[in-house]
Amino acid sequence: MCCVLKAGRLLDAETTHNCLHLPARRILRNCTKMLFWPFSKMGLSGCMFSGISLFFFMHFAVTSGFLVEEKALVLMTNYPLIDGHNDVALQLRILHDNRLSKIDLHNISKVATDINRLRAGHVGGQMYAAYVICTAQEKDAVRLTLEQIDVIHRMCSEYPEFELVTTSHALRSSKKIACLISVEGGHSIDSSLAALRMFYRLGVRSMALTHTCNTPWAESSSEIYTFYPRDNNSLTHFGKAVVKEMNRLGMMIDMSHSSWDTARAVLQTSQAPVIFSHSSAFTVCNHRRNVPDDLLQALKENKGLIMVNLYSGFVACGAKGNISIAADHFDHIKNVIGAESIGIGGDYDGAAEFPEGLEDVSKYPALIQELLHRNWSEAELAGVLRLNFLRVFEQVEKVRDELKGTLPVELS
Repeated sequence: MCCVLKAGRLLDAETTHNCLHLPARRILRNCTKMLFWPFSKMGLSGCMFSGISLFFFMHFAVTSGFLVEEKALVLMTNYPLIDGHNDVALQLRILHDNRLSKIDLHNISKVATDINRLRAGHVGGQMYAAYVICTAQEKDAVRLTLEQIDVIHRMCSEYPEFELVTTSHALRSSKKIACLISVEGGHSIDSSLAALRMFYRLGVRSMALTHTCNTPWAESSSEIYTFYPRDNNSLTHFGKAVVKEMNRLGMMIDMSHSSWDTARAVLQTSQAPVIFSHSSAFTVCNHRRNVPDDLLQALKENKGLIMVNLYSGFVACGAKGNISIAADHFDHIKNVIGAESIGIGGDYDGAAEFPEGLEDVSKYPALIQELLHRNWSEAELAGVLRLNFLRVFEQVEKVRDELKGTLPVELS
């Protein structure tokens, strides 16, 4: 609107077209000058005309996609995303046998994650999963997990764009793409608390209690594998010891992939907030990997965090879906427990199909734009992007500090 009017005159079509393609901030600056220029050149009627023009311009500006896009990018520049779950380390094993010397992490084919796309997506912190398949349970799971921790260490030390962090303070202050290490699946510790402690010493700051298989001490949400079938035994005595030892160490407890009964038992046992690093809302998509409303309420009481998974199977229930259906999960969880309990855990490179417009890690700004369109406030989105995760991480460390002097759990 503003670009069509200048001092009460219509601009020609070419000038109008060029003006409409200016970046939003320049449109605001230049066009506001155009509108106020008549104040010094015209009488009252000119001022009134300019005021009317300004009214319509501001209406245009508020509803303009230009401004929403710019607002999202400014927000993400100020609050770079901390993403709770990424499986590119798995793809490095599958596609390249962990031989980093053979590839350039700035631009990797056949994956959804590389440095260039992380930068485009305004990712400032990434939890990288050290994952090994369930069939390694009670075989070579510990060794394979060590190899995955090694490749994460290497990529985060060999590329200057990355920085390996192990504390909330380092994560908060990092000016690079901060790397956090998680272990995806309790089968990786082979029912050994000593192995858990050594993983912590190697920089692991989160562990999912299960993946797609039960462990001897915790229950999975999946029935793909037949390991350790059980009935109404969601978290054993040893499983509770794992939770307590993770509290003592200062390691985040991740309940994505765990059964709802296991998650409820964890919430009753843990002294620290817990996370679902990559799970969505069951009410929106009734998949067992998602979280029902009663568990969301318990998570709120725990002051924990659900980091919404973007995999089509979990947000669109089998359909490919689009950004809108992904945003529906954010809206639902916000309505149930508030925006302060929400983060983002994309699950890129760990799943096969993502909604249209969210195909890789570079697309995160489009999701934030959608939430802005849905009237999420900047404060709410700053929390979703990073502040909520930092709060949980800091509280996990606070519980660790309070337990200082508590002896390690000696149980096998």
